[in-house]
Amino acid sequence: MNSEKKGAAIGKALLSGPYLIWMAGFTLIPLAMIIWYGLTDKGGGLTMANVIAIASADHAKALWLSLGLSLVSTVLCLLIAYPLAMILRGRGAAAGGFIVFIFILPMWMNFLLRTLAWQTLLEKNGVINGILNWLHLPSQSMINTPSAIVLGMVYNFLPFMVLPIYNVLSKIDDNIINAAMDLGANSFERFTRIWLPLSIPGIISGITMVFVPSLTTFVISDLLGGSKILLIGNVIEQEFTRGSNWHLGSGLSLVLMVFILISMAMIAKYDKNGEGTAF
Repeated sequence: MNSEKKGAAIGKALLSGPYLIWMAGFTLIPLAMIIWYGLTDKGGGLTMANVIAIASADHAKALWLSLGLSLVSTVLCLLIAYPLAMILRGRGAAAGGFIVFIFILPMWMNFLLRTLAWQTLLEKNGVINGILNWLHLPSQSMINTPSAIVLGMVYNFLPFMVLPIYNVLSKIDDNIINAAMDLGANSFERFTRIWLPLSIPGIISGITMVFVPSLTTFVISDLLGGSKILLIGNVIEQEFTRGSNWHLGSGLSLVLMVFILISMAMIAKYDKNGEGTAF
């Protein structure tokens, strides 16, 4: 028996080998490099200057703008996603699952292409202004604005809000809702006392999955902001690619890691069973 157990343990260790190699090569080693570059200067000496640089006027402005636009995008995604998830849940598992599939189908397209499509729609001589001109309505200046960036964020990250909320709502037993109705609870009371509290894990997961990529994105602001609106992601990207200052770019990245750690802590606290992420 002991030999069989040892054999099974060795088999599991061998099966986990490729995953461990993947984690080490594409997660742990790059993370260690970011920490090393972020906490050292070009001479290799330890320093906190790269991290403290976030307090400079330009970097702080980019960070606060990123936080503001990310917060707006997350709130908009939540306001759109929750009613949509409720509607999908009410249509039953089969119909709801098919609609979810249709909803996430655009995600199979490359992220860059989806954003470029919105650039074509919003630009000065784009599709939307073409339709407005055809209707003899004034053209709108939509591209290269914060609103265009928020629109791009909402479009690209909305599925990440819908899916965890729908996953949690679909697990709520109908008998609970029926019991509340039998006890005289109206629609508002059922929402505030049953639907909303039980869907908190999905909401927290959705907020995290939208807020973090919105905060760190640079492609959307590059394409829809015309490189005129710099978010903290753009600043970091430029330090790595144009300024060749990996130390400063890594130091600023460490600041963003704080928000990621906070998000992970929120998920660990409110979604201990992984209800909002198992989709």
